[in-house]
Amino acid sequence: MLDQTTKPPFANLLGDYLRDRRTRLDPAALGLSLVRRRTPGLRREEVASRANVSATWYTWLEQGRGGAPSAHVLDRIAKALLLTEAEREHLFLIALGRPPEVRYQGADGITPRLQRVLDALTFSPAYIKTSTWDLVAWNRAAEVVLSAYGDIEPDKRNLIRHIFLGGHARQKMVHWERDARAVVALFRAEVARAGAAGRVTALVDELRQTSPDFDRFWRENDVSQSYGEIAKTVNHPQAGPILLDYSSFSVDGRPDLDLIIYTPATEEDREKVKALVEGRMG
Repeated sequence: MLDQTTKPPFANLLGDYLRDRRTRLDPAALGLSLVRRRTPGLRREEVASRANVSATWYTWLEQGRGGAPSAHVLDRIAKALLLTEAEREHLFLIALGRPPEVRYQGADGITPRLQRVLDALTFSPAYIKTSTWDLVAWNRAAEVVLSAYGDIEPDKRNLIRHIFLGGHARQKMVHWERDARAVVALFRAEVARAGAAGRVTALVDELRQTSPDFDRFWRENDVSQSYGEIAKTVNHPQAGPILLDYSSFSVDGRPDLDLIIYTPATEEDREKVKALVEGRMG
């Protein structure tokens, strides 16, 4: 048995973690004086000042005294300590027992490495989208099989807009009603999960005014966490019907991005995609 006067292991996870992150910061890089520093990192009062909290209260927090901080204060401390998103999440988990509220971060593009991943999927149409369904990257197979995304104005390159306002999308999607309804349910859930509802208000209003189908699906208030393992049939004007297996993957380290891959379901479908990619169909 533990001695009642002895703290159990990991009793002050929060304090230990704050202290560790504090000592890793470079005072000079933050414009702070290096005079009379006996230990590495920032002093407690410097972190408290950066977080706009009382130095005494912050000291108690590191010492494991007092109650749990609020989420708002934790957020300020995370910024003061220059925590990464993963570190910020860990801070919330050990302090409050839950992750922080999702903060939506729009994607400005992808790394060359991710583009190489897309390009390596030579005969599988693939693209990367944000939580608000903005298209940020795609491969040649997606361009020739699904849609000429490069011809769309960058500020209009949203997949929801494309499905409901792009005439070619409706023509190519054999099961348009089924798929479009499922997309709206996914879109609603993903936007809420990402904390990005405010960012899509204008888009939703526009679609509800210009697309009776979108307005109808939106008013159904359905939400969905996943498309599931389904196959989609694309009715291509040159190649005819192409059956594609749909798969969705989260991009590691980028919770705002999803990788969507359409894999040809049969060898015949693969040959059709290959012919389109290689330019052997008019």
